[in-house]
Amino acid sequence: MQLRIYLILILALSLVSCSDGSKQETDIAKIEANFVVERFDEAVLKATPKDLPDLKQAFPFLFSKHTPDSIWVNKLNDTLQNEILKEVSRNFLDFKDVKADLLSMFQHIKYYDKVFSVPRVVTLTNTVQYRDKVIVTDSIALVALDNYLGENHKFYVNGNIPSYLAKNFIKEQIVVDFADSYAKKYAFQANRETLLDEMIYFGKLLYFKDVILPFKTEAERIGYTEEQIKWAGANESPIWSYFVEKELLFSTDSKLPNRFIADAPFTKFYLELDNESPGRLGQYMGWQIVRAYAQASGKDLMQIMQTEPEEIFRKSKFKPKK
Repeated sequence: MQLRIYLILILALSLVSCSDGSKQETDIAKIEANFVVERFDEAVLKATPKDLPDLKQAFPFLFSKHTPDSIWVNKLNDTLQNEILKEVSRNFLDFKDVKADLLSMFQHIKYYDKVFSVPRVVTLTNTVQYRDKVIVTDSIALVALDNYLGENHKFYVNGNIPSYLAKNFIKEQIVVDFADSYAKKYAFQANRETLLDEMIYFGKLLYFKDVILPFKTEAERIGYTEEQIKWAGANESPIWSYFVEKELLFSTDSKLPNRFIADAPFTKFYLELDNESPGRLGQYMGWQIVRAYAQASGKDLMQIMQTEPEEIFRKSKFKPKK
């Protein structure tokens, strides 16, 4: 009898939680966050040298006072630049789905940050400088679309870009990269000295995406394949045991972030399982710690983004999946 009552209570609480979550998402969807996608890349593709003054007036933040017009004239006539612009135009004839993702992201950010102002969203190209795919400020959000042409695009294959990076060079990841950039603006930690500090910092960024991008899968938020996210979940316990037994969590060894945090084809445990593992498993484990802390503390997103790693780790009482 008692077990039956307990199960009924659990079910009731679950239904209430789901109802609250649905109402919250309904409220978020009503938030006004209108914006226009400004296609600087399209404008440049159609431009001639005589159009430069108009481009400068429309997009002054993209023109340095120290760059002479002759440089831009050369760009307009450059064969490679025009090929990139044409490839972008061909792949992004329809921006509707990306814009819908960005709208939802902005609505979610506004829900948690009441003073957030929707920026100007401008698309451009940057000759596949993939470390600067997106740039955000308080008033402008830039995205270089030549970094999202599909993982097997000739620009990436011929450019010898590693496949573990190129697999995320798809348009579906644009909003994920934007959310990552915004997460970095909100995240604060006085210390990023130990491996655990780094794990929790990146865990905060991923937790931010949990909250701001509920319409994306876990795999998409971290940039894993479905197989990789399943592998990480299935191996949480041995991964955690490795960190603890090797006394790595509080180590300040500068080589550890490259092994466990940085982009890589796999994580470097120096064990047989390395080749099976996805990269960045330190980020993944930090994500689970921050999630545990969020559940235990009940703090809202913006408070969590500002909380120091020592408190997050101590109060999370994190236990890996068995």
